[in-house]
Amino acid sequence: MTAERLIRAGAELADEVGFDQVTVSALARRFDVKVASLYSHLKNSQELKTGIALLALAELADRAADALAGRAGRDALTALADVYRDYAREHPGRYDAARLRLDPQTAAASAGVQQAQMTRALLRGYDLPEPDQTHAVRLLGSVFHGYVSLELAGGFSHSAPDSQESWTRILDALDALLRNWPAAPPPAP
Repeated sequence: MTAERLIRAGAELADEVGFDQVTVSALARRFDVKVASLYSHLKNSQELKTGIALLALAELADRAADALAGRAGRDALTALADVYRDYAREHPGRYDAARLRLDPQTAAASAGVQQAQMTRALLRGYDLPEPDQTHAVRLLGSVFHGYVSLELAGGFSHSAPDSQESWTRILDALDALLRNWPAAPPPAP
């Protein structure tokens, strides 16, 4: 057993039972070993959860990099949005793990930084200056995560139109907004 193998098994467990249910004890049961035997590889459940979060962030960053290659504008926006949505559908526990609040040092060294850079690169195609670019990064993250979370919770399953049609319309609206970003208000007197 290695820490990497345990983290991967923890990620699989998260997808099966939910990220909040992942503990060193649950992982020990999965391997049919005593909890103490895992502590030679992991300090505690927090280290396990952090490892799963870092794995998820790296997987998301790899998918995003592949999806964004050679794309710009609405194509890039759709590709990035679909990466998040598809990943959340395929790996709901890992997707939740990617939202884990990391300590600043760990966060700075994570693939989450790469994701933010890719989002900023996408936004350069919309010619947004700072600080508007930061506002747009936050907007996109909020919309992607909010929609995906509601969809995974079944929030759109019993109403028309279907969620794919809404997703497409939302991405159209985001593209239009990014192409016509409002001017910053003048400074207060």
